[in-house]
Amino acid sequence: MSKIAVVVDLGHFKAYRFSEGNAIELLESYDTLDAHGKLCDKLSDAEGSFGRGERAGSAAMGSGESHNLETEMEKKAVRFMAKDIDTLITREGTNQWYLAAPERINNQIVENLNPAVKAALVKNVKADLTNAEKLDILRRFE
Repeated sequence: MSKIAVVVDLGHFKAYRFSEGNAIELLESYDTLDAHGKLCDKLSDAEGSFGRGERAGSAAMGSGESHNLETEMEKKAVRFMAKDIDTLITREGTNQWYLAAPERINNQIVENLNPAVKAALVKNVKADLTNAEKLDILRRFE
């Protein structure tokens, strides 16, 4: 049975199949749109629509601060990645797979995995390998 390596960061998802004879094939690859760009570009408020109570007789209003919006967006992206990993590993029917994700999000991804998928994880590398060459990925998971 072939093994699968999933290589992710907040903006990229790549899955590779390792076959006999050290062959590596790209199974799936996509960029997550939510992870790219600045937060202010994603929020579409009109300039000046947040009143600040600066004029006499005007009511004080919020300043339009995002509070924990970036953190919440990151958590949502991690949950979607974990769901995509669950779907991929289940669909491929593999009982051994590998994961590479930056240390910052690695544990969060693993925590959000289906228990059966998590049990099949045989090697977890806390590194961003999304831009690595196929041969480098193969070496990391030998």
